[in-house]
Amino acid sequence: MAADLRYDDVAVGAEIGPERYPIQRLTLVKYCGASGDFNVIHWNERLARQAGLPNVIAHGMLTMAEAARLVTDWAGDPGAVVEYGVRFAKPVVVPDDDTGVEVVVSGRVAEKLPDRQVAVDLTATCGDVEVLAKARAVVRLG
Repeated sequence: MAADLRYDDVAVGAEIGPERYPIQRLTLVKYCGASGDFNVIHWNERLARQAGLPNVIAHGMLTMAEAARLVTDWAGDPGAVVEYGVRFAKPVVVPDDDTGVEVVVSGRVAEKLPDRQVAVDLTATCGDVEVLAKARAVVRLG
């Protein structure tokens, strides 16, 4: 964590990450319990395929949370994130094996804003697939 991150020390164009976040089927089961979202497409391969998906997929909000973790770890304070939004571009397909997949998240400081805030543009991929689009966080720094 970078709890001492200061607005004056951050430059537009500064790179954040990349960080790799593993997701396995067990991760999905745990997230089902934590979120209360037990939709079968997140744990039942047969029903996910019947719904037209290639396999079980990760929760969009789990993918979004992993991307936000890059920002909160960088800022050093989850409360510093004052705005956050994404579009879900493609699902994160999670195979039934011991490896799962990795979501790779990186960021770049896109602009410095008033009130000691910075806008961070995020990229999240799984393999060669962009899974989040238009991902941006606004962070208030000290």
